[in-house]
Amino acid sequence: MATERYSFSLTTFSPSGKLVQLEYALAAVSGGAPSVGIMASNGVVIATENKHKSALYEEHSVNRVEMINKYIGMVYSGMGPDYRLLVKQARKIAQNYFLVYKESIPVTQLVQRVANLMQEYTQSGGVRPFGVSLLICGWDNGRPYLYQSDPSGAYFAWKATAMGKNAVAGKTFLEKRYSEDLELEDAVHTAILTLKEGFEGKMTPDNIEVGICDENGFRSLKPSAIKDYLASIP
Repeated sequence: MATERYSFSLTTFSPSGKLVQLEYALAAVSGGAPSVGIMASNGVVIATENKHKSALYEEHSVNRVEMINKYIGMVYSGMGPDYRLLVKQARKIAQNYFLVYKESIPVTQLVQRVANLMQEYTQSGGVRPFGVSLLICGWDNGRPYLYQSDPSGAYFAWKATAMGKNAVAGKTFLEKRYSEDLELEDAVHTAILTLKEGFEGKMTPDNIEVGICDENGFRSLKPSAIKDYLASIP
């Protein structure tokens, strides 16, 4: 009850120095579907769980792995509607950059601008923080990139990370399995194995999504390709 005194106003700090609305946003992320990102020597992989709450849903009616432009992709943990708005804004940012400079926006610049937008929502009137954390992957300057952006607007570069449910267990698993010379194919296997660590029920091509980015650009793997990867995992 004590924190509720400070939660009605976005910019009111609690006695412990926290913005309570931001704590709620982070709770939405930690309760969201698990997502994983792994940087390989020749590309980068993002993967997530996409379970449907009912068998009546149309398969893949809502995608969690999204393309921003040819060389950048994104996935999230947290609240879906907030994510859709950020995907839309990220695509606008990328398109505006292309119209001005006639080239793809550098991954780091896109991450900075999306993170700035997320930070604005922690201090503006009439809004609340985005209840999502993002994994943004891309290929730029002949090398892969992987970033995480949180509801606070903080962003970090990662070699490999996990977020959402069971994030701590996922990171522990990645610390044991990750190596600098990991190839893209192995990274996909490792990403799926990381999701499998906390996965409830049987993993199928219909309840996970995988995106990869290399020198040829970003693409989401088709269910048939995911099925082949799952077949090679014990």
